[in-house]
Amino acid sequence: MKLQLFAEERTEKATPKKRHEVKKKGQVFQSKDLTAAAIILVSILAINAMLPFILVTTENFIKDILTTYIVNSHDLYTVANLQKFFTFILGAVAKIVVPIIILIAATGLLLTYGQVGFVFTGETLGFKLERINPVEGFKRIFSMRGIVELIKALLKTTLIGYMLYSTIRLQINKLPQLLDMSVIDIMNYLMRALVDIGLKSGMLILAISVLDYLYQWWDFERSIKMTKQEIKDEIKEMEGNPQIKSKIREKQRKMALKRMMSEVPKADVVITNPTHYAVALKYDISVASAPVVVAKGVDFLAQRIKEEAQKNHVPIVENRELARNLYNMVDVGDMIPEELYYAVAEVLAFVYSINRDKKVRG
Repeated sequence: MKLQLFAEERTEKATPKKRHEVKKKGQVFQSKDLTAAAIILVSILAINAMLPFILVTTENFIKDILTTYIVNSHDLYTVANLQKFFTFILGAVAKIVVPIIILIAATGLLLTYGQVGFVFTGETLGFKLERINPVEGFKRIFSMRGIVELIKALLKTTLIGYMLYSTIRLQINKLPQLLDMSVIDIMNYLMRALVDIGLKSGMLILAISVLDYLYQWWDFERSIKMTKQEIKDEIKEMEGNPQIKSKIREKQRKMALKRMMSEVPKADVVITNPTHYAVALKYDISVASAPVVVAKGVDFLAQRIKEEAQKNHVPIVENRELARNLYNMVDVGDMIPEELYYAVAEVLAFVYSINRDKKVRG
């Protein structure tokens, strides 16, 4: 029985996290044909735009070669003259070639960046045994990708070959006329023929590369698809392990309790029932329009609040019903509701009167 039949199919689109991971590994989709077509077209258009400059530079170059270095130079084959000769040739060629090379490099970089963005990884440079495995090599050759690459190569060869044949057939009658032309006219004719062939080739490759780009995108999206279980595992991983989450919540509870207990010494009064509930109130009219619950607890926590209050000389008032209502109705940090205003006002008035008496006696 083939266990692959029980494997879950990859039917889900890749998540942003998965896309980030495969990009870190250097797995990105791009159409190299699209880049090649753009480079061909840009270089041909650059040559076409620079054609007058190229022809003039070439004409001057030939004249200088013939006059300076061939006719008038008797000691051409000395080391110094040969250095000057080759420097002159390199300078003349550089004037034409360097701008085109810079334009081609910029085009290649922009198109590559536009397709895949900035990717820097050493993953693809690492040694992998399957790269030298003959079986894996045959699998790659006869895979769907290999078949598509073969079809593309045959299509490009056929179309470009036919285009070259049709272009040369149209120009074949003009070739004898080249015998009566000057060198510059011949160069002009050949350069324009080269531009014409280059543009047609570039347009053909561009048309094929658009289809190739769509195929590369489809194949890449298919290759990074995920199973439903992988999606669930990723969500679980992002949400965190239950044990870790439990520890985080426990730590958060401890921090919240510590903050709450630090507010008890600042309270005006602690209201108890007296054994089960304890609620600490603070009233500062510059901060809130009504008293605020700064701490509350039940049983063990209520006992700790009372101990903290006694330690810091915060008045403790027993009022069973009010303590229970405050605990059930008000969260820590919230103001008391209007229905408890009167009961709380009585308690605060009692506390303030005790404090005044203490000051008078003091």
